[in-house]
Amino acid sequence: MQYFKPEDPFFVGDCMPFFHDGTFHLYYLLDENHHQSLNGLGGHQWAHASSTDLVHWHHHPLAIPITEDWEGSICTGSVFHHAGMYYGYYATRMPDRKQHLSLATSVDSINFVKTQPNPFASPGEGYSPYHYRDPCLFRDKRTGLFHMLVTASLENYSLEGRGGCLAHLTSPDLKDWEVTEPFIIPGDSAVPECPDYFEWNGWYYLIFSTFGIARYRMSRDPLGPWTRPAVETFDGPVARVMKTAGFNDNRRIGVAFLGTRRDGKDDGGFQYAGNAIFREIIQHEDGSLGTKFPPEMIPASGEALDLPFTALTEGVMEQNRSVWIEARHGLGAGMLTGVPHNARISLQVKPKANSASFGLGFRGSGNYGKSYELRISPYEGKVELHKQPLFSVEGLDQPFALDVILADDIIDVCIDNRRCLVNRCPELRGDRLFLFCQNGDVNFDLVKIRPI
Repeated sequence: MQYFKPEDPFFVGDCMPFFHDGTFHLYYLLDENHHQSLNGLGGHQWAHASSTDLVHWHHHPLAIPITEDWEGSICTGSVFHHAGMYYGYYATRMPDRKQHLSLATSVDSINFVKTQPNPFASPGEGYSPYHYRDPCLFRDKRTGLFHMLVTASLENYSLEGRGGCLAHLTSPDLKDWEVTEPFIIPGDSAVPECPDYFEWNGWYYLIFSTFGIARYRMSRDPLGPWTRPAVETFDGPVARVMKTAGFNDNRRIGVAFLGTRRDGKDDGGFQYAGNAIFREIIQHEDGSLGTKFPPEMIPASGEALDLPFTALTEGVMEQNRSVWIEARHGLGAGMLTGVPHNARISLQVKPKANSASFGLGFRGSGNYGKSYELRISPYEGKVELHKQPLFSVEGLDQPFALDVILADDIIDVCIDNRRCLVNRCPELRGDRLFLFCQNGDVNFDLVKIRPI
């Protein structure tokens, strides 16, 4: 399921992972035509796959399909389990593009039945009717009260264009809902979408996405106040609207989608929906979060290949899968030739002090010609993969591990099992891996390239 896409002409849209009773469920918006179906309403429906081990997956029939003419889209939401019942909360986008809250229930997590009235709630006074979606449920164990967070926008907020918020509804019984004060108003010019909420080892986390990028807040109290961590994001800018769910042994798995390039070009921008991207969420001692590849979902690979190496500049040496580059006053590079198009590349990076930048070039051609560059800049705490940046990455001036997956047009990078960065790179087809350093010294050690 890592990098999964349904058969054409369908794509994976917003993902809604859910875990209960030993089974990990991935509900997701089944997209056709990149959000343009049904005259731009989306035409989405909830698809469903499940697994007990993240390796073997079963694909189920549509969980919540469009069944009425007035349903322009079955929008994003969340699944909640209570008293033997699965509650699938979602938003319905109507032909007038207004959004309302709806509910479908199930006794087995597979077959859902829409409840009546449908929809059961609409935006109240002071909220935009065009932003009322993505319901997320949780229960406060201290009071037993149920809470619902909803993507919304205040119409008469004091700061113009900054009223995007998470509306906050409460209920004692999952039947009667009362609107209270907004749960959070981030102050961005975009509404906070696809909220997620969970407790983990004594910390409470709130996730929401603005401009498609998932951001999180943390607190010791279930209702806040919420603290923004130093690094608030999980991945680079093209892993979209990540949400999370628990898994066995107190683990947590996040799922996002990687959009599709317009016209299949590297510079074509991204369209809505594409492939599923899975991350294992890690929790640091201070409660802050990071990501790594879920080990069960790393694509199977063969034995390490013995590929020919060529030094392209002076100061470059290779021996026994280890490459040294000394380039204190310029650019030094070498290359490995014969890299499979689909491959796993793993190595240890050992920079010397005061190295400005270094990295790898994937699917390269020529002698340091075209490639998809992964550039690591310790001074800036920045990692960039073909124009997609990852900021505030600590420890890049110390030894760290790199794990890279080349899967069709996807390049996926894990840095030291604590930060990830993905991009879609469809054009280049070269078979060379460039290793480079600029204004510094670096050792690329234990370089292994294995075919997938």
